[in-house]
Amino acid sequence: MAGTEQAEQPDQLSVVSTTTDGVRVLTLAGEIDHHTGDRLRRALDTSGVPRPRVVLDLGRVTFMDSSGINLLIAAHHAVTGAGGWLRLAAPTEPVLRTIRLVGLDTVIDCCPTLHQAISA
Repeated sequence: MAGTEQAEQPDQLSVVSTTTDGVRVLTLAGEIDHHTGDRLRRALDTSGVPRPRVVLDLGRVTFMDSSGINLLIAAHHAVTGAGGWLRLAAPTEPVLRTIRLVGLDTVIDCCPTLHQAISA
């Protein structure tokens, strides 16, 4: 499974979806905010997938606001409700600061590397 949505402007969000060892990996680049939320929401849709396992690679995300936090919480609930899991990988310093500030790292596993998130 592979697909790509490229960012149209530098402040937009690109999403590349791949599968590694049965884990859906969404590699994000750009900003996660109210302007890019729909793109991320579509990428996170796992409806109809039994026991989804999803990793978000945040290593190229430069900014995330509260709408991004809300999307991640909703995705976490949907994925865990279906018997799967969601993990965050390699967040940049500004994104990690936001994740820690709101305590999201106590709800969703946050790993320092993509490899650790996939194999944890």
